[in-house]
Amino acid sequence: MPDDKTTVAELRRLLADFVAEREWAIYHDPKNLSMSIAIEAAELMEHFQWVKNAELPALLQDAGRRADVVDELADVTCYVLALANVLDVDLAEAVRAKMKRNAAKYPAEQFRGRYYKPAADKKGE
Repeated sequence: MPDDKTTVAELRRLLADFVAEREWAIYHDPKNLSMSIAIEAAELMEHFQWVKNAELPALLQDAGRRADVVDELADVTCYVLALANVLDVDLAEAVRAKMKRNAAKYPAEQFRGRYYKPAADKKGE
């Protein structure tokens, strides 16, 4: 089912069922899952390493290379969902809350079409 027909909860259940069927919960702790996210993100980045921006459209039009990129993106997403399961994080709420903080930190009127690092706030971000 496509994105507009699938909920985050359904994807989380899909991951939870996959892990349970294999009895992998013993390996799925926050440390290992966060490391796996980083590893898979690095594998995703490898597909773009040394590729010039002008070459990206051709790279992504190549069916095999695009499929490899999609697989790595799916791997990252699967580990994110698995970590959300382990930490019992409501991803939809977490994303909404983060976007609200981002909107306050990067007001559209001030940042439209440009980016710079705003002054650090109280949390040192």
